[in-house]
Amino acid sequence: MPKEKSPEPVTLRVASFNVSMDASNYIAAEKWQSEGAQALPNALANQHPQIKAIAEIIQHTRPDVLLLNEFDYLPEADVLTRFQDDYLAVSQNGEAPIAYPYVYWAPVNTGRASPFDLNRDGKTTGVGDDAWGYGNYLGQYGMAILSRYPIDTQATRTFQFFKWKDLPGALRPLVPGSHEGWYSSNAWAEMPLSSKSHWDVVIDVKGTPLHILASHPTPPVFDGEENRNGRRNHDEIRFWVEYIAARNNDFIYDDQGRRGGLAKAQRFVIAGDLNASIESPDNVPGAIEQLLEHQAIQGDFIPESAGGAAHSPDNPLAAQHTAGWRKRADYVLPSSYGLRIIDGGVFWPAEGEAKAELVSDRKRSSDHRLVWIDIQMQ
Repeated sequence: MPKEKSPEPVTLRVASFNVSMDASNYIAAEKWQSEGAQALPNALANQHPQIKAIAEIIQHTRPDVLLLNEFDYLPEADVLTRFQDDYLAVSQNGEAPIAYPYVYWAPVNTGRASPFDLNRDGKTTGVGDDAWGYGNYLGQYGMAILSRYPIDTQATRTFQFFKWKDLPGALRPLVPGSHEGWYSSNAWAEMPLSSKSHWDVVIDVKGTPLHILASHPTPPVFDGEENRNGRRNHDEIRFWVEYIAARNNDFIYDDQGRRGGLAKAQRFVIAGDLNASIESPDNVPGAIEQLLEHQAIQGDFIPESAGGAAHSPDNPLAAQHTAGWRKRADYVLPSSYGLRIIDGGVFWPAEGEAKAELVSDRKRSSDHRLVWIDIQMQ
């Protein structure tokens, strides 16, 4: 077998940013279901200051590949193009414009109606807790990937419809105090694992593929003793453990009909708001450790910020936090194979530092911070 050609020594910045660009940031809660799908288009059209701040952060940090979480999937409104053209391509507060000629954007399960009473409140609404992924309208809390490098769409895979029941050892939620499944048999048979989606987006970095393994697991809260969200969060994270495993994983199937996980000796970055932290008692124990302690992942490098440290001065892990609610929730985790970490950080300036006002509160930009790593292809 011919030896793999060594890649060019390319250095690039990969980032993940939960931008909070959904209806909950723009209109009152009582309007989320009726008017939610118009909220982001209207905000974009009106030069909303929160969106300008998001663009300024991106222009300042200048990632080469960027995953956006909580960016509504509203293709009919063309919101991704409008965000690029009207915000990223325009200088924000003196920052240089930035262009991403390649994008990946696909449907998600949030707001996708199910025909079942998933929250067991006696009603079947198809929205909120009764959607396949919590959402008040189709596409809420979506995802998008922006890239300066070409995207190999033929090699890219999505797992929006992979069934939770098909994950070996799935943590099926149970009615508290019984052996009865929280979800009915019919609902469990159709329940997708992904609350949004799982993507393997292949970036062509000067001839060498880099797999961006993107997801946004459900928060492990907003449920009850059955812990349906905590269990789903754990298994959404575990999907990537199975996907990168060297062992047989033909049980995995993608939305394109292909089976199996990632081939051996591949360069990848697991990215996203994973809603899991080693500090959080809400997570199923060991949820994020599944990745941080995995031998195929460089989980010992932790991006930090001065602003996070100052935000919770009594917490020794505060510099690692990526969310205003004092947890590390957002990750960019590179593979042990083929990637060298050069640097990394969290965009969270401390009070008094330049651009600290951009993260002064959630309404100013987001309750999450952009987290980045600089890597060299090897």
